[in-house]
Amino acid sequence: MLQRYTPVAIVLHWIIAVLIVANVLLAWTWPNLADVQVRPAIDLHKSIGITILGLALLRILWRLGHRPPPLPQGYARWEVAASHIVHWGLYLILFAMPLTGWIMDSAYKDAASHPMFLYGLFEWPRLGFIMALDPATKKAVHDGFGEAHEIIAYGVYALVALHLAGAIKHQWLDRSQELQRMWFGRR
Repeated sequence: MLQRYTPVAIVLHWIIAVLIVANVLLAWTWPNLADVQVRPAIDLHKSIGITILGLALLRILWRLGHRPPPLPQGYARWEVAASHIVHWGLYLILFAMPLTGWIMDSAYKDAASHPMFLYGLFEWPRLGFIMALDPATKKAVHDGFGEAHEIIAYGVYALVALHLAGAIKHQWLDRSQELQRMWFGRR
């Protein structure tokens, strides 16, 4: 019998996946936008990043109380190990990307005069202890966490590609109905 993830886990998985794709597309797109469109794209990117952080926290809390279904039988040991490494790497990145972005944004030299609004609805707080740093330290924090944010983006690309490759391999090459575990349907 096919064992699926819980409906909450499925919804969180797919919402986070869509938001990750949206944020990657925004980051790839804004260098080609007209100047007046860049700031709104960056602000949307920040809002989506904070949303991903909140949903990732919910996903971890949900997972603590709800064990995922076991992997289907017949996986090689290396496949099981790779699956766990990729999944935990994705969890790590779901926190690392928004946190490095939030720290970088809080260290922005004009952060105090340019508030960040979550989806334009309400002001999202910056990290006060970072905003209070002296200008030289703040610039170093901004630049360092900005670089980390970009480097971690390559981790996102790699881990998402590995996650998709594994799911596709098991679904179409092994014919193990791997994708059905993360879809809604009859149990």
